[in-house]
Amino acid sequence: MLLSLAYSPCPNDTYIFHALTTGLVKARSVDGAELTFDVTLDDIEALNGLAATGAADVVKVSYAAYGLLADDYVLLRAGGALGRGVGPLVVSRRPDLDLAGKRVAIPGGRTTASLLLRLLRSDVELVPLRYDAIMPAVAAGSVDAGLIIHESRFTYQDHGLHSLVDLGTWWEEEVGHLVPLGAIVARRSLGPDVHAALTGLIRASLEHAMAHPGDSADYIAANAQEMSPDVRRRHIDLYVNDFSLDVGTRGEAAVRELLTRAAQRGLFPPVPTTLFAGADAVPTSLAADPARR
Repeated sequence: MLLSLAYSPCPNDTYIFHALTTGLVKARSVDGAELTFDVTLDDIEALNGLAATGAADVVKVSYAAYGLLADDYVLLRAGGALGRGVGPLVVSRRPDLDLAGKRVAIPGGRTTASLLLRLLRSDVELVPLRYDAIMPAVAAGSVDAGLIIHESRFTYQDHGLHSLVDLGTWWEEEVGHLVPLGAIVARRSLGPDVHAALTGLIRASLEHAMAHPGDSADYIAANAQEMSPDVRRRHIDLYVNDFSLDVGTRGEAAVRELLTRAAQRGLFPPVPTTLFAGADAVPTSLAADPARR
């Protein structure tokens, strides 16, 4: 069974998916048909758009974008990005800038970063840009501030910029949940057996990466858009964690809270009862310590 699979070139995603897409993990079959993949890599907002058109079977999306995809896609329990201290930042050239009425560049209207900013403030003008064009635009003065994600949180100071708001810290303090950033989704029509097989493959791929980090190093570097080795390492360390192996009950609660708050604001329909594909066996390391879930 050939499935289209799309994820970002960011180090956390290439780290997670390398073993799966290069045959380093054992293939899985459903009803006698081996799962194989046609792989596409693209920016997260482009992936959100790809899922919106229904053009991918399995795809990395922002949790915010999922609010408009839930009828057609189910969230998988492995491969996502959520945690603490992982939130997007609002940066500007001035450390004391008052954001009221200001033009703020955002990495696409369907990203979780943009949703968090909208939940916090309604008094800014949002200017969509590709995520890697935001810091240069802020530094050049074409926008007043920028909402940065991914590796930009490690490099914004190199552009002479200052952090004004950490939206992750705001969310954690205001709501008390993990920050849910991105997830792997699969077509609901694929059915529970395929969903379970996909979750198992993604988890096995990540476990391979954790056990053999050198295997994926060249693949990560080749897709990292001239990112330094130190930033690649910090990126993976920040965005890949136990919740990437299994979202767990804490992750589920965080996702539902984010989607519920957005639905209450009329940003998308009410949250469906079933968000995640059926629970698989939890990795031994996590089952031994339920608090980590």
